[in-house]
Amino acid sequence: MAKPTVAVVFGGRSTEHGVSCVTAGGVLGAIDRERWDVVAIGITREGRWTLASSDPGDWRIVSGEMPTVPASEDVVLPPVEAGSRMWRIAGPAGLRDLGEIDVVFPLLHGPWGEDGTLQGALELVDVRYVGSGVLASAMGMDKQYMKTAFREAGLPVARDVVVSPHRGVEEQRLEIEALGLPVFVKPARAGSSMGISKVSSWAALDAAVAGAQKHDPKVLIEAAVVGREVETAVLATAGGLLTSPAGEIITGGDHEFYDFEAKYLDEAAVTLLCPTSLEGAVAATVADYAKRAFRAVGAESLARVDVFVKADGGVVVNEINTMPGFTPTSMYPRMAAAAGITYVELVETLLTVALERPVGLR
Repeated sequence: MAKPTVAVVFGGRSTEHGVSCVTAGGVLGAIDRERWDVVAIGITREGRWTLASSDPGDWRIVSGEMPTVPASEDVVLPPVEAGSRMWRIAGPAGLRDLGEIDVVFPLLHGPWGEDGTLQGALELVDVRYVGSGVLASAMGMDKQYMKTAFREAGLPVARDVVVSPHRGVEEQRLEIEALGLPVFVKPARAGSSMGISKVSSWAALDAAVAGAQKHDPKVLIEAAVVGREVETAVLATAGGLLTSPAGEIITGGDHEFYDFEAKYLDEAAVTLLCPTSLEGAVAATVADYAKRAFRAVGAESLARVDVFVKADGGVVVNEINTMPGFTPTSMYPRMAAAAGITYVELVETLLTVALERPVGLR
């Protein structure tokens, strides 16, 4: 029997382009080539879909520099009547058939990929894929609506004020200052801690908002929560939702919080404890909140749920990430490993479940 074909799609137009490439390198190295045929499709920073190398070694961080997708032969999605076949451009001769794609593993992070846009494109041509659908991906990307869903589900979240081109800082100054100091200023639709800053003086607020708006015109100003940064991997299986033992992030060095540099460029400054030690009742609450957050946004396949555990044992939900960092050393695979699921088994499970998922409305 012919092996099914998986298209690993990565890169993209967001500021998380390089992170996506590194994630793709991990997944490409874990896919069982005896079980799957693999096609690597990179999306350049300009948004061109292109054939890319499927060699995991080509997608590593080198001397502190993130990899990037180079332009190559263009790949285009087929018209809907072509089903799950994709096409590539071969110069003046026109389009050549890339073949039947049985399932896509979309590994883009940030807008124009993780936010439901890529998922919508795949839905239009009835191609199966790993991960959440259009609405869940969009809510998981937009912290404003993510937190709206969490509040509706009765989950505790930090107080916040949303700044946008339609309602700026000045007209909400009183509401913002009522949050108290310090606050965290975050792009509403970015991940990997891109553009996030901690503000301990109101004099620094405008510059922090301007920095966040380099990534997104919509910004969240959030009251700080003092607590341990704890994460949980959620995996959807035929038997229901599985939650991993919780992992904890301890940041040191010059990093006040788990920022982009700490995540990807200064590993010595970060300790990742997995599993971490939590009191029994607190551990149960963290696992329960992870499942409830997953269901609140209608997530599918996988997600990482981040919470704060306060000194009194209270738990506050920070966010859900519907396509978490997925290198072998990222928190999601490490937490899955603590649950007894190896990285290779995790990738195989996600692909197998996606392959069996129906197309169309679910």
